[in-house]
Amino acid sequence: MEWSPELMRKLEALRAKIEATDQDFETYVNGWQLQRFQNYWDYIQLDTLLSLQRPTTEVEDEPIFIIYHQITELYFKLARIEIDAIAKSSDSTVPEFIERVQRINRYFGALRGSFGVMELGMKKEEFLAFRDALAPASGFQSVQYRIIELGCSPLINLVPENLRESLNNASIEKQLEHIYWKSGATVEDTGKPAYTATQFIEKYWDDLLFTAEAYEHCNIWQRFQELQSKANTEELAEVKNALRALDLNVNVNWPLQHYKTAVRYLSKKPTDIPATGGTNWQKYLPPRFQRRIFFPELWTEQQKAEWGKSWVHEVLAELEGAH
Repeated sequence: MEWSPELMRKLEALRAKIEATDQDFETYVNGWQLQRFQNYWDYIQLDTLLSLQRPTTEVEDEPIFIIYHQITELYFKLARIEIDAIAKSSDSTVPEFIERVQRINRYFGALRGSFGVMELGMKKEEFLAFRDALAPASGFQSVQYRIIELGCSPLINLVPENLRESLNNASIEKQLEHIYWKSGATVEDTGKPAYTATQFIEKYWDDLLFTAEAYEHCNIWQRFQELQSKANTEELAEVKNALRALDLNVNVNWPLQHYKTAVRYLSKKPTDIPATGGTNWQKYLPPRFQRRIFFPELWTEQQKAEWGKSWVHEVLAELEGAH
């Protein structure tokens, strides 16, 4: 069988690519002859993936809890891939930018669905049986979620509103010192920093500072501002809608789904059960208490003033009716 001219061109191009790095083309050919054919289970590391659930107790539902949180972190990783692609590309077209933002929105839609399944996916008594063995671990300690926030918005928008004016021209390091979640991770009874937050900061603070500085001039909002002049009226409306959806998905819809799930498993009259990390989850998770808006310029004053209220009120009414 003769090789086609098209195949020969591809081989020549491949050879040129390898030899451009001062490497030997025939060495690669010899190596390829010895390689095994790829299979599904090795390619996605299936055996490793299925071995990553390591319960701390014998309670039957604990692996379910672990798997849902691992799924969450994988979706966070997908979102980060898109954020990094946006950050790295200073010459994206408007359609490319919209496509990547919409991908993140779909990931968070899937996240809500996944956690919505978990909301009814465990027996409450089994969850309460194994949860004490998790202390002080907490979903608060998800560094990927913090990285997503830093990649979406100027850091100043993640500082409590009453401090923004005084910190607006401060260094990234100074702004990060006052990021909203540091004040949210407190023990309800004492107001002191929860140990789960102390652990998290000790492990990740330097990484978060590096990330904040890296995204300072290339976060999603910065890239949007660079693209505005390239967009026609229709494209501009579409990209703004995609960014508004992103704002709601990350800062309202996802925290609210997390809150609904926490209420199902932790609400107990007359006193709610504390989170494993000791955080004041009742005030930390609902959007109306922790008002975070990535892109305030895209919302009206009334929308910002009522941020999260309608969603929270609907959920609370639903939960009260269920009890």
